[in-house]
Order: sequence, then C-alpha cells, then structure tokens
Amino acid sequence: MTFKRWKTSLFAASAILASTMLGGIASAEPVTINVIDVAGDLQLSQPAIEKFRAENPDLVAKFVFTQATAPELAGKLKAQQDAGRVDIDFVLTGNDALAAGMEQGLWEEILPTHADQFGDLKKLYIPGAYLMQEMAKGQAFVLDWYPSGPLLEYAPDRVKDVPDSPEALLAWCKANPGRFMYARPANSGPGRTFVMGLPYLLGDKDPLDPVHGWDKTWAYLKELDSCIEYYTAGTTASMKELAEGSRDIIATTTGWDINPRYLGIVPEDYKVAAFKNFHWVGDANYMTMPKGVSAEKRDVVLKLMAYLLKPEQQAILYGTAYMYPGPAINGVTVDMAPAESQEIVKQFGRAEYADLIANNPTEPPLDAKPLVAMFDKWDREIGAAKMKQ
Repeated sequence: MTFKRWKTSLFAASAILASTMLGGIASAEPVTINVIDVAGDLQLSQPAIEKFRAENPDLVAKFVFTQATAPELAGKLKAQQDAGRVDIDFVLTGNDALAAGMEQGLWEEILPTHADQFGDLKKLYIPGAYLMQEMAKGQAFVLDWYPSGPLLEYAPDRVKDVPDSPEALLAWCKANPGRFMYARPANSGPGRTFVMGLPYLLGDKDPLDPVHGWDKTWAYLKELDSCIEYYTAGTTASMKELAEGSRDIIATTTGWDINPRYLGIVPEDYKVAAFKNFHWVGDANYMTMPKGVSAEKRDVVLKLMAYLLKPEQQAILYGTAYMYPGPAINGVTVDMAPAESQEIVKQFGRAEYADLIANNPTEPPLDAKPLVAMFDKWDREIGAAKMKQ
C-alpha cells in the first residue's frame, strides 16, 4: 500500500470511528424507569421524582409507577432475576421488604462502589436517620425518616379512660374485647413499631433480639391476642375500622395519625396517646435498586438517588405528613416545605409531638435478619389464625 493510500484509509477509519462515537452519544435515548412502591412512599416522593424527570429530559423519558405490598416484593424480584429479565429499576420500600431482599441477596451493592456520588452520609443524615442508613449496609439509602411510634390512636367519644402503659392497654382490651387492633407487622409501619416498642416498655433482656431476648414481649402479645378479633393485612384497613366504629383504639405513628385525618379517612378530632416512659422506634423508607438493572438505567437511578437527597427535594418530603416530619437529612425545616405541606402540618399536626420527640429516646428498629425473624415468629405464633386479607 502506498503512503497516499494508507493515509486515505487511516483518514476514513478515523472518520468512521468518530462517526460511531458521535452517533453513540447522539443516539443515547432517555430511558424509562420502572418504579415500584411497597411502602406508600409515592404520596411523599413522587413530586420530587417527577421533578427530576422535568429537569433531566435527556436522561429520563418517563417514570412508570406501580404499587404492591411489601411481602410480595422479594418473590417477584427473585423470579425476575432468576429469569434474567428484571423490569423493576427503582424500589421504594420500608425496612420490611428491604430486609427480606437483603436476606435473599436481591439488591445492588451501591456502596462503597459509588460512594463518590453521595458524600459523607454521617454528616448528611440526621442522627436517627443515620442509624437506619447503617442498617442498609450499602444496599439502599434512607429517603425519608421519622421517629414513628408506638402511639395509640383512639375515638375520644368512645374511649374515656385512655391506656398509658402496655398493662393498662391489656386490661382495657380484656374489658372491651375486639375493640383494639393493630395491623400485621410485616406489612404495617404502625404494626411493627407497636411490637418493636414493647421490649423497652416491658423490660425485656434484649430489645434487638426478638428470638432470644423478647420473652416478656411474646408472652404479652399472646395474651393481648386473646381480646383481638383479627389482624388487618395493612394499616389503612385498621384506620378505616377505627373511623367506621368497629374499633376504638388502634396502633398508630405520627405520620399515620396526621395523614389519614388530612385525607378524611379518620375524623379530624380523633386523638393520640403515648405510653409513659416509652422509647420511640424509628422508621424510614428507603430507595434501592435490584440486581440486574441495565448499566444505562443504573447510572440514571444513581443520579436520581443523589438528587433526592438534596435539601430542595427533601423539603418536598414533608408532603402530606405521611411520615412526619419526613426529611432525613440535616437542615431541612418545615418552612422550606411547599405551602400545602405547611398548611397540612399546621391544621392536622399536634403540638405535643415536639415535646414527645424531644423528651423520649429514639431507638433503631430491628436489623434485617432479626426483623425477618420477628415477622416470621409473629406470623406463625400470633397472627396466623386471625389474619384478615
């Protein structure tokens, strides 16, 4: 080959390579991200997620949102991963489905691989949220957090002597059989917070070990079961039963108190009560990503996660007070929230929450394996015969 022909061929090859590279960039289309919510979190986070799409049309064509229950998620994902066809890209979950997925190895290991995109999490998160972030073991991020419960919600026209201890609740329940209820812990934040708060109140030897350290709690739950008609599969159903008058007292949390009253599911004048000397059990919703998501979508999901941890987006998470307060990072106050959120908190919030949060310790919930063990033991020994679907 002559030098001239070689030079021409080299030029042509370079042009083809450049064209291919440019074409690859130009043809990179925005992706569709499939989101599944098993925690009811979209009522808080969907506006912030949609804001990401609006600000990044080159990355996201659209979000497709679906909802499911926490207990069904792990099986659904496992089947997709075994078939090599994962069509869920972004997951919003409580620590229930997160724990089940960790147990089965379903989640992408985000940290430390992508730590440079998220900064120092210990400085970023408020202390209670950071406790729960550590429990995610690099496989998820706390999106929103709250001190949760245990709290009791009641109809003031029907309950005049409000229980202020587990023993008083048991006595009230026996005197009023069928009038107290809590939902299945594996699919209910208030349900599992109620159960996880009992070891601190009853003086069990290890509140973080439900198998070997909860002798008093399991004995109490079995005795309490004797005056409970049945357990609902989720929290909303228990709220409706309270509102309809078939129950007088149910387990609740700060967010599950405020939000249903705002939505009109529960009458606005219903009240909450706390046990004396109780410990808050923190609760959070997480954002995570299953193994098997394509590289193209994975990069977008990581950007979305980092975006949702910014103060401007966190302020949106006051939302309709479903998880009150809600923001998980430092420095986000209610005056930064949308005007509608500020009005909801003003009208449906409770003045006593500030004192209760300030003057009672906050504990982390059970870690992944103990949590799964607690769900299993409760399902087998407490709720199996009385579950209402």
